[in-house]
Amino acid sequence: MNRITEKIKAKSKLLSIYFTAGYPNLEDTIPILESLQANGVDMIEIGLPFSDPLADGPTIQASGTQALQNGMTTTLLFEQLKDIRKTVSIPLIAMGYFNPVLQYGVENFCKKCQEVGIDGLILPDLPLAEYTEHYKAIFEKYGLINVFLITPQTSDERIHQIDDASNGFIYMVSSASVTGSNSSFGNAQTDYFARIKEMNLNNPQIVGFGINNSKTFEAATKYASGAIIGSAFINMLTEKGVDGIEEFVKAIR
Repeated sequence: MNRITEKIKAKSKLLSIYFTAGYPNLEDTIPILESLQANGVDMIEIGLPFSDPLADGPTIQASGTQALQNGMTTTLLFEQLKDIRKTVSIPLIAMGYFNPVLQYGVENFCKKCQEVGIDGLILPDLPLAEYTEHYKAIFEKYGLINVFLITPQTSDERIHQIDDASNGFIYMVSSASVTGSNSSFGNAQTDYFARIKEMNLNNPQIVGFGINNSKTFEAATKYASGAIIGSAFINMLTEKGVDGIEEFVKAIR
């Protein structure tokens, strides 16, 4: 069984952390992963920096720009991760844009993910129809869960299509804005969370965008199986580096 599926079945109120590979320093990727696991994080999203990150807010954009300037590449990330499963056992997901995957070669990319122990992919700009027609078989061949995003504007019909095509979890974007743009949830967002929960989808949901403290984490996990923190964590890394991870995670739960 995939590590993502195992973790979701075994625990509620999952805490997933997103960070950009190669930020703040090129060699920080492994220390961040190991520290996050040591401090009780349930799942980690490793961001692949990209030169044109349209869906990302300014914090993640800046971290990606710095990571690229530091010298991070897809090839280097795989090299850094080659022994990660000797020290890290929690689920790892690679998140980024589809263009670098295409440039690397989709099958080659998926094969490398399997070799280093990546459990799933989040590629927000990979269309559902394109995935199911051209890439689903490749992802499944290498044991990778593909995670799709939904927003408050996603129709019920589309949500059911995504649910049918998914085999891990659905990334429930808390709003239609870019990442890192909110500090709390309003009625519209909690109504949206409740509406999705009432749909009784086959796949569990994990909330992302706008999770930045214990209050928003608790609000999101009241309705979903977990929550993802990205921009707030990267802001902490900018200020304190790897040494700030223990304090950051303890403040969330």
